[in-house]
Amino acid sequence: MSSAGTATIFGAYGHTGRFVVAELRRRGWTLVVAGRNAGKLHELAAKHGDIEARVASVDSPETLDRALAGSALVVNCAGPFLDTADPILEAALRSGSHYLDVTAEQSSAAATHERFDEPFRKAALVAVPAMGFFGGLADLLATAAMQGQETADEIRIGIGLDSWRPTQGTRITGQRNKARRLTVAHGVLAPLPDPAPTHSWQFPEPFGTQEVVELPFSEVILIARHLRVSALHTYLNLAPLKDLRNPETPAPTAADETGRSAQTFIVDVLAKMGAQTRRVTAQGRDIYAVTAPLVAEAAERILEGGVRNGGVYAPGEIFDAPTFLRALTPGHLLFQI
Repeated sequence: MSSAGTATIFGAYGHTGRFVVAELRRRGWTLVVAGRNAGKLHELAAKHGDIEARVASVDSPETLDRALAGSALVVNCAGPFLDTADPILEAALRSGSHYLDVTAEQSSAAATHERFDEPFRKAALVAVPAMGFFGGLADLLATAAMQGQETADEIRIGIGLDSWRPTQGTRITGQRNKARRLTVAHGVLAPLPDPAPTHSWQFPEPFGTQEVVELPFSEVILIARHLRVSALHTYLNLAPLKDLRNPETPAPTAADETGRSAQTFIVDVLAKMGAQTRRVTAQGRDIYAVTAPLVAEAAERILEGGVRNGGVYAPGEIFDAPTFLRALTPGHLLFQI
């Protein structure tokens, strides 16, 4: 196999991983699917017929090395990322592979930047943590709102979901990740107040005015890496949190032939610079499914040579945000500045 268009997807048989496999395959990549469960891997490989399955565990560097052999890039879809990111990042360095993951965990994204930036720079490889709905999408939208400026008085991010049927992986990650959430206050990362502030957010239609609670995800770590912001706050509407916190809420179910659920979302970003406020909004369906085109677009831009220097980056730091987002419109997003 040519390594120029070969990617290993770790955690490929998970809910988000299957979307990533389908999107990269649709774009013509040669794929290796990897993970611990041999049965699920071979079932996935047999379903598509043109991908290879390799059993691998984060507890076994040798199996990770075999899984990444010949791949130009690895996508880590297996949470909790506090447990999986470091071993796969280390394997990526050994194999000479670029790295993407889809973590919403602030601690994992921060650790990747802190621990692996220098090794990836020396290896001339690129790593982008949190290249998913939570994290990367908001970072790209905030960067687009800045229109080339690097300093803002305040960035406020409102996330609206009409519902949330969490995957098993989401529930496990929530149980594993007990770290205090961070926001930005007075220009530095700071713990989220307890109790978290609540507000009303006037989303564009069809969401309209919603009650929201401050609930920052990995986008805070990404944005703080490359934009100078005095205050940064992320809010989520209350309705989906009731679904998430209810143990009886079922997992997502397919509503069309692509496997997407009927869930709808909106991410609304307000960037304030002096007397001017800029607004950027993205709407779409299924927070898990939309992660796949975000990952695939990033992977293509990295391999096409769009990133000159190695290191660990935020998406808005290395990709032209408006161009990136428009590339996903209208098939995956409705994007408006």
